[in-house]
Amino acid sequence: MIKTITFAITHFTVAFTVAYLLTGSIGISSTLALVEPAVNTVAYFFHEKLWQRFDAKRAIRSSLHALHAHGHH
Repeated sequence: MIKTITFAITHFTVAFTVAYLLTGSIGISSTLALVEPAVNTVAYFFHEKLWQRFDAKRAIRSSLHALHAHGHH
C-alpha cells in the first residue's frame, strides 16, 4: 500500500509540475493533476477490455492454426 501511495504522490507531482511549467497557473496545474489520473483510469479500463478481446482472438487463431497443422499430418 505504501508503494501505491508514493506512486500516486509522484504521479500528482509530475502532472502538476509539467502543467505548471506549461501554463504558469497553479489552479490549472492542480486541476489537471487531479483530473488526469481519473481520466487515465477510465482509459486503462477500456484499454484492458480491448486487450482482452485481442488476446481472445489471437488465442482462437492460434488454436485454429494448430488444428489445421495437425490435420495435414
